[in-house]
Amino acid sequence: MKRFISLLYLIAFLNLDAGYAQPKPNTGNPLLPGYFADPTIRKFGDTYYIYSTTDGIKLASGEPTVWVSKDFVNWYNYKIKLALPAGLNNCWAPDVFQAADGKYYYYMGNCEMGCNIYGYVSDSPMGPFLPVNGGQAVIPAGTSKKDFPALDAQFLVDDDGAIYSYFGTWCTSFGGMGFAQIDPKDMHSLLKTATIPIAQVPKAFEAAYPIKRNGKYFLMYSSGDCRLSSYAVHYSVSDKPEGPFKPGKNSPILVTNTDGSVDGPGHHSVLKEGNDYYIVYHRHDNPHSTNGEFRQVCVDKLVFSDSITIEKVLPTHAGVGYLGKNQITAPNLAYKARVTTSSSYHLASNATPYSPAGYNYIYSPENVVDDNNGTLWKAANSTASQWLMVDLGKVQNLKRVMTQFEYPTFYYQYKLETSIDGQHWTLFADRTTNRRCGSPMIDDKDATARYVKLTIVGSEKSGMIPAVWNLKIYDTLFETPAFQNSASTAELGARSTQSLLVDFSVDALKVGSPVSNIPNKGKLGGYFIKNGNPVVKVIDGVKAAFFDGNSFLQLSKKAPSSLDWNSPFTASVWVYNPSVEMGECLLVWNSRENMLQATYAALMYGKGNYGAVAHGDGAVDLPYKEIPAAGKWHHIVVTFDGALENVYVDGKLNTQTPISLYVEKGDILIGASGEPTENFSGYIATARLYDKAMTGQEIIQLMNSDNKKLRKK
Repeated sequence: MKRFISLLYLIAFLNLDAGYAQPKPNTGNPLLPGYFADPTIRKFGDTYYIYSTTDGIKLASGEPTVWVSKDFVNWYNYKIKLALPAGLNNCWAPDVFQAADGKYYYYMGNCEMGCNIYGYVSDSPMGPFLPVNGGQAVIPAGTSKKDFPALDAQFLVDDDGAIYSYFGTWCTSFGGMGFAQIDPKDMHSLLKTATIPIAQVPKAFEAAYPIKRNGKYFLMYSSGDCRLSSYAVHYSVSDKPEGPFKPGKNSPILVTNTDGSVDGPGHHSVLKEGNDYYIVYHRHDNPHSTNGEFRQVCVDKLVFSDSITIEKVLPTHAGVGYLGKNQITAPNLAYKARVTTSSSYHLASNATPYSPAGYNYIYSPENVVDDNNGTLWKAANSTASQWLMVDLGKVQNLKRVMTQFEYPTFYYQYKLETSIDGQHWTLFADRTTNRRCGSPMIDDKDATARYVKLTIVGSEKSGMIPAVWNLKIYDTLFETPAFQNSASTAELGARSTQSLLVDFSVDALKVGSPVSNIPNKGKLGGYFIKNGNPVVKVIDGVKAAFFDGNSFLQLSKKAPSSLDWNSPFTASVWVYNPSVEMGECLLVWNSRENMLQATYAALMYGKGNYGAVAHGDGAVDLPYKEIPAAGKWHHIVVTFDGALENVYVDGKLNTQTPISLYVEKGDILIGASGEPTENFSGYIATARLYDKAMTGQEIIQLMNSDNKKLRKK
């Protein structure tokens, strides 16, 4: 599950350009429509529950949810009410089980105040959950071994009622895996702790999962890096709950497959159904994973060949199908129907550590009607209402539309319309003021139509590109869960104004004068306040503001909401850097507070991982491919369209990366990031910030126009 480690080795997987097999329709894997990782599968009564890390959001820090199903194919998402300790965001790798007192206990990991395991209790497997142990960690960091990080805890309730927990991450660095016995009287006191030596669980990195079968204790775990193809599942076996464990045959039993279409499988749990076993795990969202933390849940058969041997798992796209009675027997009328859309995003990019073969993938319209949770339609941008239209081929009676949006935990605002001729439309469902999230979103009405049109008009988060996993249409109503998520109090995400917001230059100032209280000529307005003593100088024939490493400028107005979250932007700077150091900041517009992976964006000029753009984590920071030479004027631009970030130097593409961002608007600074060690030393002639993405041609035009003006001064 972890994100802070250095990159391990890569096993390259193939993308569409290199012969990647096209995803097939009507597949069982991925099991869930969305980005979820570290799944724990449970069956309480006649209902299946999947608890997981909510992935695809700032260092896997999405809100806790549970997926619920009675047949193991049709799943419904519900946001869990969980009283997290103040200041915590991560809710990683949960485990839930029913104890002898009949209550349900939820344990999860967090690394923001030390890597600890916290516990919660509820009368229902769906919550609400309240803290045990007064909200303090149940298994704190340092349990079992000094400084040992307590994460990824999974629990085993033995036949005699004893409760054991297995946990840990970076296990290879700490020489073993954590073990604790929990007091069943209060469900948080530690009766015993120990370390399972790494020799007993070779290559263990994280994600312990214990099961007891025919008197034998199996301790399963993951090795490698969860973001990369190296991730894999192993196991060891013992006669006792705390070992000693003997490494199992066939390890690793679950690995990246040969064509790369199952990439980085791991961090699993196990379901026993009758005499059959199933392994529920996550894998990457091939073929377009951006930073290794857009993972999806899958399931395959787990086979024991004798009392101590697990056979190698064959990872499939088919999955295992129904384990309970099919709850939706009506046909999906939209399956394989003809679809047209307002636009579709084409992701084309150079190689990254997460896709060594590069990217060339179209989020095509057909993906919404293929009944495949691993394929997504995504519009080309977030700047206007986007739509998709399904042609059912003939006029039919319709009663229900189920829509699975990209992010189940954020609300979307939309409307559904029906038509007989594709020209005249009747409203089927008006959700244009919707504040509830969910997956699927269910809309019912009696209608007669050939065409169904979904128009997405807004979303909870700024800059979210409209995207849908599946849209399903039925002519019959059937039973669905009674629960629904509460309406969100969050305001609707802001739309881009497509404007030049910040426009800084010193052309109105005299050489030698201080740079202070300069009006912002951009739409945002305000003025630039000096910090330190920036002054106007001329270098290589260009008048510019000189920053001495202790000075910077701050705009009197904060960044607007149109630069929040995943909003498109362009930041442009004319800069002269006398010497290239580590990560000096040229321009920033969002907050460093509570900084997690991809929650930060700042245009930089320097060496190292964040030499070009800083994003808050070496795993997603963007270095220059070729560092702009010191002692020369350069036009440096970063532009982001909501899915791809490009950096141009002197009109030429220097480096790029596919990425999603989760930033929060903040102070707009020139020559600083807010961290003094990143202050800039050098000259800046102009700085501009737009809440729109610019094309390469537009950047060249801007550069040429500026170049003429600057050289005339």
